[in-house]
Amino acid sequence: MTGETNNPQNVTIAKTKVSGYLWWAPYGTTLPTDSNTELDPAFKLGGFVGEDGVTNTTETETTEVKDMGGNTVMKMISSYAESYQFVLIEALRAESAKIRYGSDAVEGKDGQLTIKHKMPSGEALSIVIEVIMTGEKKDRIVIGNASRSEFGDRQFHSTDVVGYDVTMAANADTRLGDGVTSIEYIGIAAAAKTASVDTQEDQA
Repeated sequence: MTGETNNPQNVTIAKTKVSGYLWWAPYGTTLPTDSNTELDPAFKLGGFVGEDGVTNTTETETTEVKDMGGNTVMKMISSYAESYQFVLIEALRAESAKIRYGSDAVEGKDGQLTIKHKMPSGEALSIVIEVIMTGEKKDRIVIGNASRSEFGDRQFHSTDVVGYDVTMAANADTRLGDGVTSIEYIGIAAAAKTASVDTQEDQA
């Protein structure tokens, strides 16, 4: 025994920052390397995220090694993929639309937009997500090489907000480390508000 005990102060929920919590920039933009340094000016605010927050999903495939008698003697993970899903609910914000449709598909300014619906170009982005954990600790997630992988349906009616449901694949980026798909920095933050953000991991 080590003498250590469980600590409830390490149990946390996630809240949103007052100033925002999801930014994007063109791939190649300088990435933050801690939780506190200001973001490069190329990062643009993506606007409000819907009440279900951000869902972080991992997918793995396992290879089994058998002996000559058919007995499994080893299991190993043979592939790994990670993604982040969220719903952007500022449908009139230009930067939200660019995350969904591509920077080359959106023209105009907030509230006065022309959006070309077309096949995604494969454009690579960098995305930063920030939430506040218990004790005002800031959790900054950096996705260095993100690409659009899935889109949810959009509904237009009077009982629900219009939003952009986007899943971004987190691709390996050598700037973060060999084989690293995203990197997470936890530090100290100054201010938060009480809207919750649910970050889930679905381990296959």
